[in-house]
Amino acid sequence: MHPTAPEGRGKGELEAAILAVLHGAAPDALTPGEVLERLGDARLAYTTVVTALTRLYGKDVLRRAKRGRAFAYSPVADESGLAARRMSGVLAGRADRAAVLAHFVDELSDADEELLRRLLDPGK
Repeated sequence: MHPTAPEGRGKGELEAAILAVLHGAAPDALTPGEVLERLGDARLAYTTVVTALTRLYGKDVLRRAKRGRAFAYSPVADESGLAARRMSGVLAGRADRAAVLAHFVDELSDADEELLRRLLDPGK
């Protein structure tokens, strides 16, 4: 009998591993069985992969389409696009957006701050 989650791996780590597999397969969509096979972890249960994929779909990180009796999943954006979506979600959930952005900029390295300046004002 397979445990539902391998010891030592949290839900976030499994979701990250699944996203990495799906990004590696892009633009092809993968079924839960194909994801499980590519993860290569014999301790991982099929139902655990289905649950993680369903949660990621519920977070609007994945799209899915029926393929036979299963769904096939693919990311809605590339890795940088997903990171940007997460950042936007954090910002959207805060009442004082200016304070959040100010703290974010304060935490940037000098190189990242310069990059942000160039992105915001491409004419310079």
